[in-house]
Parts: sequence; structure tokens; C-alpha cells
Amino acid sequence: MAFNLNSLLRPHIASLKPYTSARDEYTGTEGIFLDANENPLGSATEEDFNRYPDPYQWEIKKKLSKIKGVRPEQIFLGNGSDEAIDLLFRAFCNPGKDNVILLPPTYGMYEVSAAINDVLTKKVSLTEEFQIDPKEVLHQVDEHTKIIFICSPNNPSGNKIKRDSIYEILNQFQGLVVIDEAYIDFNDEPSFTLELDKFPNLLVMQTLSKAWGLASLRLGMAFASEELIRILNRIKPPYNISGLTQEYVLKALQNEKKVKAMIQTILEEKNSLEYELRNLDFVQKIYPSNANFFLVKVPKATEFYNQLIDQKIIVRNRSKVQLCEDCLRITIGKKSENEALIKTMKRVAEEIGIEN
Repeated sequence: MAFNLNSLLRPHIASLKPYTSARDEYTGTEGIFLDANENPLGSATEEDFNRYPDPYQWEIKKKLSKIKGVRPEQIFLGNGSDEAIDLLFRAFCNPGKDNVILLPPTYGMYEVSAAINDVLTKKVSLTEEFQIDPKEVLHQVDEHTKIIFICSPNNPSGNKIKRDSIYEILNQFQGLVVIDEAYIDFNDEPSFTLELDKFPNLLVMQTLSKAWGLASLRLGMAFASEELIRILNRIKPPYNISGLTQEYVLKALQNEKKVKAMIQTILEEKNSLEYELRNLDFVQKIYPSNANFFLVKVPKATEFYNQLIDQKIIVRNRSKVQLCEDCLRITIGKKSENEALIKTMKRVAEEIGIEN
């Protein structure tokens, strides 16, 4: 059966007439602009922010298309990946009727966004090795299942999901498969963006917050068929990415060499930190990671976490997350920060009565 995107859409979205901004009607950059009710005198700062930005961020998309190996028309840019997640729910999921499938433990915003949009979530737990059971996932699909969310490398476990499992779902599910690749830059496998033309039901999310170091700018990326990207553009707010963010992102995209160097440094520090963690007798397990963090199992994890906080060492306590009991999630820091972490962990272990 051929995949039909329009059959998944909420009917009123399919017929929606989108808001048309002034920059939709005139896309040029020169002229006397008297169309958007802007302040012609400048702004309250020394820089001029008085003009609305490009609503479709074409300069960024042209640059990204060369970096990512996709067409500009296959790119959606949002206020973080969270905006793309929310728009997918609004476009495809009828409140109180449709459902999506989540694979816990996973990124928490999928469930939060589903709850906000009154969409049922079906949960199929990952295995003890944090892998997908594709047959069980597909078994949970019903006529109202619109989206399956897969995070790879996974958060909070850090591991990559087996590609064969993802392919099995892509080939057999007639809804949307969203692969969240927020940590792809630290992985040793190619991105699923290379598969967009093969799978019309695929949407891949990435971010500039991690490897690119632009978390404060809040720019998320979604890659999909041109048809799906047009739908997201139809329902997004007209100017969802600020002009200032666009300006700084364009500058950052000129520095691929620096980003690759930062990634290499982080991976080197990751290896060093793993070595040090393995030398701590009280560390019960370090889960395999293809991201810029480790999921680490320790005794008395919550007490351990609280003591680290008191010492101004900030990690994430994942103890209440499914399959992550007694686990801390530790981001790879700078060399001095990682050294401080290990030193403090040794001291805390003694204070709370854990042998080292």
C-alpha cells in the first residue's frame, strides 16, 4: 500500500488557508517598505530590529542543505525541536481520538506535547538493553495510531537504536515515523536524513543545541518530504524564528571546522571520563553511549544526586524513569569539570557510606 500523507491529516488542516504575512506577499529585500506596519525609524536599541525576519529562513536552509545533504525544501526550522513536535500533533492527531506510540525511557516532551493536545499515548517499553522490540511496537498500532517517536541516540540512555529495527517499522507502519537525532553528531552512524527520499513517512529531527553549542538560540531542525514540510510551514506561526537568531545561526554555520574540533574534544573527554568512572568501585554500571553523556548506575542515586548538588556539581537524577532506577545522567564537561566531578563523587561516596 502506497503511503498517503493526506489521509493522515486532520481534515480541517488539509483545507486550512494559512495566514499570509507581508513577507509572503513580497519576498524582495529592497524597496520602500510600507506594508507590514513596522517602525520606519529603527528600534529602541543601537541595532535595527524594526523589520520582520524571513518567515521561512531561506538563507539558513540553503546553507544547511549543503551541510546535511538535503534539499532546502525538505527543511523545517522551529523554536527548538519542541515546536516541530507540537506542530505534528496539531496537524495529524485528532484530540481525544488518535494516539501515538512512545518507547520509554525516552525524551519527555513527546508525552507532554501529547497531553497538551489531548492525544493518547501508547507506551512500548524498550528492552533491558534499551532497544526496540519492533514486533511489539507494530502490534500496538491500530487505526488511530498516527505517529511513532524514536529517539536515537536515545535520551536518557545514550545508546543508538538498531537500524534494522527502525527499518522494520518504517517499512510496515503507514503513519509517521519521527526519528529524533538530537545527538547524531556524537554518533558513529549516518543520519536517517539520507533516507528521506526512500521513506515518505519519515521525519528526522536534529538540533543546533548540542554539538553546535547554540542551545540559547533555540533552533531545531526537522527534515522530511517536501509535502510534509509544506504542511508544517502552513500551520506554524508566521515569524517563528527571530531575526537575531537567524543572524547568529548563519554566522555559526560558517564554522563547521570549529564544530568538528569541539566534537572531537568532547569525545576525547568522554573516553577519559568513562575510564575514571570505571575505576570507581561504587559505580555499578555505565550504559553504552553514542551521545555526549553517560547514564550511570550508582547505589543510593537520589542521595548521591542531592549531595552532588550541595557541592555545586549538577547532574540529572533519572532514578524515577522507567528502566533507569538508581541512575544519574552525566553530561561530558570540560576536562577540569570532569576532574572535579570524579573528585567530588569519591568524597560523596564516603560521606553517604558507599565503599570505593
